[in-house]
Amino acid sequence: MSLLPTRRQFATTAAAAIATSRFPILGANDRVNIGIVGLGGRGTNHIDFYGTLDSECRIAAICDVNQAARERANARIQKNKGYTAKEYEDMRDLFASKDVDAVSLPIPNHWHALATIWACQAGKDVYVEKPACHNIWEGRKMVEAARKYKRMVQVGSQSRSIAFKTEAVKLVQDGAIGTLYQVRALCFRRRFSIGHTPDEPVPAGVDWDKFLGPAQYKPYSKNKFVYTWHWFWDTGNGDIGNQGVHEMDVALWALGRNDWPTTVMSSGGKFVWKDDQETPNTLQTVFNFGDVEMTFDVRNLPTPNEAMAPLKPGWVGNIFMGDKGFILVDHTGYQLYKSAAANLTGELARGMSAGAQEKYEPGQSGKGGTDDTVGHMKNFIDAVRSRDYKSLHAEVEIGTHSADFAHLANISYRVGRTLKLDPKTGGVIGDNEANALYTRDYRKPYAVPDKV
Repeated sequence: MSLLPTRRQFATTAAAAIATSRFPILGANDRVNIGIVGLGGRGTNHIDFYGTLDSECRIAAICDVNQAARERANARIQKNKGYTAKEYEDMRDLFASKDVDAVSLPIPNHWHALATIWACQAGKDVYVEKPACHNIWEGRKMVEAARKYKRMVQVGSQSRSIAFKTEAVKLVQDGAIGTLYQVRALCFRRRFSIGHTPDEPVPAGVDWDKFLGPAQYKPYSKNKFVYTWHWFWDTGNGDIGNQGVHEMDVALWALGRNDWPTTVMSSGGKFVWKDDQETPNTLQTVFNFGDVEMTFDVRNLPTPNEAMAPLKPGWVGNIFMGDKGFILVDHTGYQLYKSAAANLTGELARGMSAGAQEKYEPGQSGKGGTDDTVGHMKNFIDAVRSRDYKSLHAEVEIGTHSADFAHLANISYRVGRTLKLDPKTGGVIGDNEANALYTRDYRKPYAVPDKV
């Protein structure tokens, strides 16, 4: 007989907590007790990042469906901090613990929504990795849960906590490059074929049912587990929803848009590789807002750079283009280039129109080069204390909206046609097949609830 809390017990617990105001209220000097769910590569990063915030928080609990991952994580905590965290195999047990104030969720994409909703229902604040959601519908449920249970929900889009990216966005919004007409978001991230791995028995110590969770059941294979789950539609969203969503978020941030494009058009495919991967290794998408255009390119194969981006094998970042110049932004910094001819008139302007060579003058720049996830996590912890969700740099409504654009690109690719969107609802007009991909067929008992 299972001793795990059922969904009904979770709902009852959450309702009682709201009625009695049992959710914890922390003082300005209280350390936040963190529970980390998902202890793979990014989960290891979370252990290290939270470990640098000793005065702010303590890792109180860890959870993973893989026993070996739990053991490795606690060995790392013991080595780095001199204590061990309580171990859980099922996240619902961790969420129910009174010794945990907030949870951090570096788990596969298909788990982001349900885990966040369960945590909110149990009275926990949430830091959830990007993309915020696996599909558009469940992102809306995450926002509803955050509001209903008055939870702080931060999405791991740490660009919003990086100072030089904030400067670059402000330059775009303040008109430093004139009227913005196009944003190019680029994910030229070199990757390699994952090959073929056969179905095989589940390794000892791995709970495959809990790993699959909301996804439909499929036999275990190595390629469906660990990192390469990103390249299967049931569990991931391809590289546009993996690395690319960071650039999508910066692009939308600078555009200052929280509305929907009028059309979305994607093309691409999986070229060269003959392997188990389902998602494309090249994808080109155009989002048309009517007055401005955003394009997004994903290429996992060798590719040249664009514009005046730094010369290196691949480039991941954004190019903002206006009628007076452009701004390049990547993880190392930003560079503004002004058009020397932007203010020309009369004969000089006509000469330029006839094909004279354009010149660009370097302008303001900013440097970075470090991962500021720690600063992003501190922003989350500060909000846990203040109870002001608007102070979060990448609050769940922001994070899910950025993820939605990655989902729209994938939907257009999967149905093979341009999507025409309702600007008010974001739904696709007259396309039932496309609208069906706004959600998924959930596997009970791991269904994202309609009523959170």
